[in-house]
Amino acid sequence: MLSFEPHPLLDAAAFVTEFDGPLGEQASPASLTDLFRLDATAPLQRSEEVRAAVRDLLRHGGYKPTGRGKPASEYLVRAAEEGTLGSINLAVDACNAVSLHSGLPISVVDLDLAQAPLAVRIAPEGTSYVFNASGQEIRIDGLVALFDAQGACANAVKDSQRTKTHAGTRRTLSIVWGTNAHPGRAAQAARWYRELLEATGARTQDVEGAAAR
Repeated sequence: MLSFEPHPLLDAAAFVTEFDGPLGEQASPASLTDLFRLDATAPLQRSEEVRAAVRDLLRHGGYKPTGRGKPASEYLVRAAEEGTLGSINLAVDACNAVSLHSGLPISVVDLDLAQAPLAVRIAPEGTSYVFNASGQEIRIDGLVALFDAQGACANAVKDSQRTKTHAGTRRTLSIVWGTNAHPGRAAQAARWYRELLEATGARTQDVEGAAAR
């Protein structure tokens, strides 16, 4: 259900999650939100080497991962430092906790809002989409991204408003944007991510074809 175009630097991991009910009825346990602290105990630790490798991954197609276009994982570190990283919903909270500590950006989309076929590839020139409820757009020329039948809908910087999770979400697709400069790290992050979700009663499963080549 998910294809990857060849990419020399991408080492991604992806999986699907099914929740017992709509996200609006799924509370995040304290054990999860406690991970929003930078000093929380975690199986993965971010590093300057990982941060630099992620930026190299995003630069490969010509995208410039700086300023407002920096990787989402870097925004999370700043929010945690400022004490402004708060709970959104169970799916996003688990995503943010793992991204914060692994140093890898992660996308999570509502699988029922995304339309098949789904593919990961570099965005062509002129690609943009709305990323928040205020209608702001991000231009993603040259950035590796998730596409569905309607166009680009997620990447390592900002996910599309069109396929974001909401109170009624029951199924999600998560993509850990890893780099082969740190082989296996994305898979490690995905395993921990799935453990956090499964501890709340959610069910996760592998995605057919989910192997970056």
